[in-house]
Amino acid sequence: MSALAAVLLLLSYFPYFTYAVPAIAGLVGLIVLIEINTKWSIITYVVTAVLALLFAEPEAMLMYVLFLGYYPILKSVIEKINNKTVQYVVKFAVFNAAVILVYTVLAKIFGIYMGDVGVLGKYGIAFLFALANITFYLYDIVLVRVANVYLMRLHKQVSKILKK
Repeated sequence: MSALAAVLLLLSYFPYFTYAVPAIAGLVGLIVLIEINTKWSIITYVVTAVLALLFAEPEAMLMYVLFLGYYPILKSVIEKINNKTVQYVVKFAVFNAAVILVYTVLAKIFGIYMGDVGVLGKYGIAFLFALANITFYLYDIVLVRVANVYLMRLHKQVSKILKK
């Protein structure tokens, strides 16, 4: 599963796949979480993260390593909290900290800076940050739906294969 996720991360070298590919690669850990357990899902994430560090495009690699790779696992833990408001506060706090860390590392280590963004000028970063939060909210919903579709359509077949 780690090899599959790593191959998906290689697609990040294609234009416009920088954010979609790590998000999809993170779904691999979700499948391992459903089929086996949290421990193996974490192992899958760590192995994939090491492969991403070696081979993936820097921005996609950082998005995977610092957030999208482990988020499906973390989501399952956070959602054990009984209060929905607290759940979302924790989720958004982790997401925003990860985004800030990703772009700080990109600037300091890779020399990639987010300056004024197009016609929005100095407000462009704030606008993109707001869009990122909206996208994260949608991604959080999509994870639940993907897990449900997986459970309804593929879980029985995959379980039979794994038990052989």
